[in-house]
Amino acid sequence: MKGTLAQVRTYERSVRLLMVNQFTINLGFYMLMPYLAAHLAGPLGLAGWTVGLILGVRNFSQQGMFLIGGTLADRFGYKPMIVAGLALRIAGFATLGLVDSVPALIAASAATGLAGALFNPASRAYLAADAGERRVEAFALFNVFYQAGILLGPLVGMVLTGVDFRVTCLVAAGIFAVLSIVQIRALPQRRGGDSPAERAPGSREGVLTQWRGILRNRPFLLFSVAMIGSYVMNFQVYLALPLEVRRVGGEGRFGTAAVAVLFAVSGLSTILFQTRVTAWCKARMEPGRALAWGLFAMGAAFLPLLAATALPAPDSVTGTRLLAAVPPALSALLLALGTMIAYPFEMDTIVRLSGDRLVATHYGLYNTVCGVGIALGNLLTGAALDAARAAGMSALPWLALFALGLGCTAALYGLHRTGRLAPPPHEAPAREAVTA
Repeated sequence: MKGTLAQVRTYERSVRLLMVNQFTINLGFYMLMPYLAAHLAGPLGLAGWTVGLILGVRNFSQQGMFLIGGTLADRFGYKPMIVAGLALRIAGFATLGLVDSVPALIAASAATGLAGALFNPASRAYLAADAGERRVEAFALFNVFYQAGILLGPLVGMVLTGVDFRVTCLVAAGIFAVLSIVQIRALPQRRGGDSPAERAPGSREGVLTQWRGILRNRPFLLFSVAMIGSYVMNFQVYLALPLEVRRVGGEGRFGTAAVAVLFAVSGLSTILFQTRVTAWCKARMEPGRALAWGLFAMGAAFLPLLAATALPAPDSVTGTRLLAAVPPALSALLLALGTMIAYPFEMDTIVRLSGDRLVATHYGLYNTVCGVGIALGNLLTGAALDAARAAGMSALPWLALFALGLGCTAALYGLHRTGRLAPPPHEAPAREAVTA
C-alpha cells in the first residue's frame, strides 16, 4: 500500500484530487445506499413496490442521464459538472434522511442518480486528460481508491445506522459538502475542449451533430457492446453469488458473514494487487489482449460454482458451509482479478477510440450502453436462477455466465485482431496538464 501511495504522489495535483474524490464519493454513497431499502420498508413502512420504485428511479436517472452529463462536461468544463453532481448528492442524501413522503423520496432518489451522471463522465475524462501518457496506470490507481470506498463505506454506515438512519444520511451529506468545498477551492479548471482536436476550426458543432458523429464511430460502438458482458459478470458479486451463498448456507449469521466475505475478497484483492497486475500486463501485452484476458478471467470465475454443482451434497454442517462459502469466494476473487486486468485498459481504450475528442461524452454514452446491458443481463440472470431452481438444474446459471465470458472474450479478441481498438488517425498526442 505504501508503494501505491508513493505512486499517487507522482501525479499532478488534479489527478490526486480526483482519486481522493472518488474514494470519498464511494465512502458516502455506500455508507447509505445498502441500508436505504431497510429504512424505507421498516421505519417508514412503505410497500415493497414503492421501495422498488424509489430505488429504481435512482438507477434510471443515473444510467439514463450519463450521455447528458458527459455532453455538459465537454461543453462547460469538467469541474463545474463535478461540483454540480456533489451538490445534488448533498441535497439528495439529506432529503432521504429528513422526509417521509413518497414524492419527496422519489425526487431525492432521482437527484442522487442525476448526481452520478454529472460527475462520473467528467471525473474520468478529467483524469484521462491530466494523466496524459500515464493514464493506464492512473486508472489502475483510480480503481484502488474506488474499491477502498466501496469496502469502507458499508462498515461506517453499519455503525451510524445502528444509531439512526437519519444520522447516516446527514453524515453522508456532510461528507459530500466538505468534498464540494475542497473541489471548489483546490481542483483546477479543466475544459473538455482543451485538446488540439477540439480547438480545430469547425470543431464546435451542435450537440445533435456531435452525438451523430459518435454514433457513426463504429469501433467505439462495437467495443461498448462487447464490454457489456464484463459488467453483467462483475455485477454477480451483488446478485448471483450472494443468492447462491444463502441458498446453500442458509439465511442465518453464517450466510450474512459469507456474503460479507465476498465483498471483502473483491475489495481487498483490488486494493492490494491492482497496480502490480496493471504493471505486469502493460509490460507484456497490448491493450486489446489485456482486455480479452480480463474478460476470460471473469468468465472463468464461474467455473468453481459450476464444479461445485457436480459434487455430491455434503452430509455434515461443516461440509455444507464450505460448499456455500469457498466456491463463491473463489469466484469473487477471479472476478476481481479479471476487473483488475481489464479496467485500466478499458478506460484508456475509450479515450483512444474517441480520438481525444468529446471524451466525457464518449464516457457518458459508454456508461449508458453498459447500464442498459446490466439491467437486461441481471433480468436474464435472475430468470436463469429461478429456472434452475425450478428444474433442479443448478449448473444452468453458471454455465450461461461462463459462456457469456467466452463470447465477450472472443468479441474483444476479434476487435483487437482486426485493428478496431487502435486509435483513429486523427488522435492528437497527449497534452500537458492544465493547472489553471
